[in-house]
Amino acid sequence: MTDNSAAAAMPTDSPLRTLLSGAQMLFVAFGALVLVPLLTGLDPNVALFTAGVGTLIFHGVTRVSVPVFLASSFAFIAPIQGSVANYGIPATLGGLMVAGLVYVVISQCVRLKGTAWLHRLLPPVVVGPVIMVIGLALAPVAVDMATGETSESIGYGAAILLSMASLLVTLVLAVFGRGLIRLIPIMGGIATGYMLALVMGVVDFTPVQEAAWLSLPSFTAPSFHWAAILFMIPVAIAPAVEHIGDMIAIGSVTRENYLVKPGLHRTLLGDGLATSAAAIFGGPPNTTYSEVTGAVTLTRVFNPWIMVVAACIAIVLAFVGKLGALLQTIPGPVMGGIMTLLFGSIAVVGMNTLVRAGKPLTAPRNLVVVSLVLVFGIGGMQFGNGQFTLQGVSLAALVGIVLNWVLPRAEEE
Repeated sequence: MTDNSAAAAMPTDSPLRTLLSGAQMLFVAFGALVLVPLLTGLDPNVALFTAGVGTLIFHGVTRVSVPVFLASSFAFIAPIQGSVANYGIPATLGGLMVAGLVYVVISQCVRLKGTAWLHRLLPPVVVGPVIMVIGLALAPVAVDMATGETSESIGYGAAILLSMASLLVTLVLAVFGRGLIRLIPIMGGIATGYMLALVMGVVDFTPVQEAAWLSLPSFTAPSFHWAAILFMIPVAIAPAVEHIGDMIAIGSVTRENYLVKPGLHRTLLGDGLATSAAAIFGGPPNTTYSEVTGAVTLTRVFNPWIMVVAACIAIVLAFVGKLGALLQTIPGPVMGGIMTLLFGSIAVVGMNTLVRAGKPLTAPRNLVVVSLVLVFGIGGMQFGNGQFTLQGVSLAALVGIVLNWVLPRAEEE
């Protein structure tokens, strides 16, 4: 099958199944999607719009071949906050637009050099623990949401009840569900948690009452200042490294090598153009979402057109004020219960990568690489401060790459 024929392949599922799956993916991404703009002073409706547009751009570049959804990047939260404080929102958006173009430059380097070097740069002993960090580094976020730490009006007892009820229903539907029911375990868990929250009286409908039915998102045009641009450019390196891990993670789930087809250069290009496009409209940078990767792992729905549907729904919701406000009324603990499962499933993908490689993890070289990647990535280690801070997944990936490069290989390898 050629690339063109693969790109032209339309979903074989019924329209209803495709619509439900797309809506489920958007539900999974929604909490984190709007969290970034809320923390950085950007507009959540714009973030919803740019997530949809960015996802469509990505799938246009990759010919609808990778089941991923792009939305607000957590890696840029601290830099955006610092840049907005120093240079303002328009200049920050200009810096973010240029940061997206850094992805484009990296993608062309990959196109010219090929991907063979990636196997040497990112062997399973590096990739496996990095994927585990992608999931487990977010575990405290899920637990905080599940226990009510992020909710001002929901106490611990109510939060635990909501989160565990949502989680339990998701588990039951995922394991015992059949047919269409098995396709929507996450949506079922969220719906159950939301209805329980309604009974408990912890849903605040004030945002819905205040929102208009139709409203234009508060788009903001970028402006360009060298100081803001130079402040933001170094930040793009870390999410680019994380992007590679995300592509390998989703490839491990679907058993496809996306670094070869459609090619890492195309996925990076799509991500970069999506980030630049988001900045043009006033939205946060886009990145492939680990939450959605977890949802794909759980539901086993690998059809990339599902993500196109999710993107279209996101764009529509950006203009329907009351629907967007209604989604924001979903209590944090409900989403937290779901996230505990999704983030854990990503870590399992990383474990499976190590197991399938068949390398002895107790061998000194492998032990050092895996141990430091896990501890640095999950433990919160950081190097530098201010705009040059390196931490989390990006630090874990860099540590793994450097150790794999400098440590002598065992004789049997």
